[in-house]
Amino acid sequence: MYSSSLEITENEYCIKLNKEEFDLTLIRQLIKRIQSEQLFFSKKKEEQEGDIISRSNERNYENFDRLSEK
Repeated sequence: MYSSSLEITENEYCIKLNKEEFDLTLIRQLIKRIQSEQLFFSKKKEEQEGDIISRSNERNYENFDRLSEK
């Protein structure tokens, strides 16, 4: 059985794992995955924060030339 503990404070999470039971490469992979998912969701949130009408107009016309560019 694995022994671990989780400490939650106001500003951080602290996860304590036994070195004999958890390989360091596994921990590194988990941290990288958490960071990449955090980056993914932060970018997704930025995309959703814009004006809905502006976003839909940009999507509809991005494959078309504009007269002002000619």
